[in-house]
Amino acid sequence: MNCLSPSILSADFKILGEQIQQLDEAGAQYVHIDVMDGEFVPCITYGMPLIKSIRDCTERMFDVHLMIEEPIRYINDFAKAGADIITVHAEACKHLDRTIEAIKEKGLLAGVAINPATPVSAIIPILGKIDMVLIMTVNPGFGGQKLIPYTLDKVRELKKLLKEKGLKADIEVDGGVTLENVEMLLDAGANVIVAGSAVFHGEIEENVHRFLDILNS
Repeated sequence: MNCLSPSILSADFKILGEQIQQLDEAGAQYVHIDVMDGEFVPCITYGMPLIKSIRDCTERMFDVHLMIEEPIRYINDFAKAGADIITVHAEACKHLDRTIEAIKEKGLLAGVAINPATPVSAIIPILGKIDMVLIMTVNPGFGGQKLIPYTLDKVRELKKLLKEKGLKADIEVDGGVTLENVEMLLDAGANVIVAGSAVFHGEIEENVHRFLDILNS
């Protein structure tokens, strides 16, 4: 199943609750929440209090992407705040396997993200334990970047690898996704699409509908 996960990094925080309800009403399946700590990536965004405050705006899946060092320290807090999926970066975890187990122990879906320069082979040992792989299609830390072309090959490689191993996991892509390139990402094998600027700039509901038309075609 193809799903849209709009990133609130591009939302207008003066009316965030209202915009999340617009996503919900338009049919977006997930809400993507980018948490940055100023260490793993240069920027600092938001954390548990914000997630908790918007949890009652929608029953859609909260797709929480932790761009933070040693996220295992905060898994319990993000679970309590209302996360449904927690994705951690392979590059940010000293003990990735243990971090995945901590997410699973909370009854949540577990995802692992890899940066553009990190090979897919880096996560082969844990593929059978996770529900989703997030292929970063830009270098993490800032919105509004252009998609890095070679990351499409990584999506194809991961799709092939999962098939060869008889494993099932969602393939999420995040960074530089637009209405013009989303079809290429779907063709490569992605099925969970993160989009920020392309959803929140302009008419939100119209943008969501246009994405979903492509995802469901």
